[in-house]
Amino acid sequence: MGLLDGRVAIVTGAGHGIGRGHALELAAQGATVVVNDLGGALDGEGRGRDADLTVALITERGGTAVANYGDVADMDDAAALIDQAVNDLGRLDIVVNNAGIARDATVWNMTEQDWDAVLRVHLKGTFAPTHHAVRYWRGQHKAGASVRTGRIINTTSGAGLTGNFGQANYTAAKAGIAAFTQTVSLEVFSMGVTCNCIGPAGATRMAASIPGAGIEAREPDEFTEWNRMDPSNSSPVVAWLASDEAAHVTGQVLRAVGDEIVHMQPWSNGATISAGERRWDPTKLTALVNADIFGCRAPGLRY
Repeated sequence: MGLLDGRVAIVTGAGHGIGRGHALELAAQGATVVVNDLGGALDGEGRGRDADLTVALITERGGTAVANYGDVADMDDAAALIDQAVNDLGRLDIVVNNAGIARDATVWNMTEQDWDAVLRVHLKGTFAPTHHAVRYWRGQHKAGASVRTGRIINTTSGAGLTGNFGQANYTAAKAGIAAFTQTVSLEVFSMGVTCNCIGPAGATRMAASIPGAGIEAREPDEFTEWNRMDPSNSSPVVAWLASDEAAHVTGQVLRAVGDEIVHMQPWSNGATISAGERRWDPTKLTALVNADIFGCRAPGLRY
């Protein structure tokens, strides 16, 4: 018996890397998986049938999966993805938004096209499937059916939570996904649907593309024993979040890297100073902010 027996899951960007790991794990836990992948290169260009590779692996291991080649950032393709699960497989329980691309450049070299493409795939590509999935669950809920197996699991990254040189587009998108997760979790709470966010890492095509990283891209199925760089190390956490065991967890961001799970804390109020119901005098702010906000005497912050 698996944690997800009888459930139907969608995993986007599941042709390779972390997404493939998620699809393999969800299938191993008993879910029927819709494996979505546009089949493009790392920068999003081109189309192919990469989803078939993951479907074949799941089938070889005794699981059930079907392929989907749609563009998750296209509203019509995202709607068709949800419809494929509901109409062809009879239900929808889990949406794992994982698809992403990379077009790294410093902000002074980044083109408008680089910015728009990365924001589109990561951020809109998370919104569009979520939008259509929630519309489906909301309709079921209003009709009196239980949708308490509904799970949305989005994907952020350490770069999106702390910043990273040369990735303004990617980090903005990934930070946006974390904020999107928190808001959606509030909106679907009354239905019993949960929405969480995972921050994985591994020897993926994206990681290998970072200059100086010294990483060789490898697929999850290429690892035969424990390795910290296995892209599927976070996949058991995704399976747990998708199960009844985590029905009480929503609106959370978990970093799952190697053998560690870190509960990421959202922005919160730090040190505060007050002008005492008067307008601030900008000539006095340096001393006040340095001493009482930053906790230092010298001006400036270290990066």
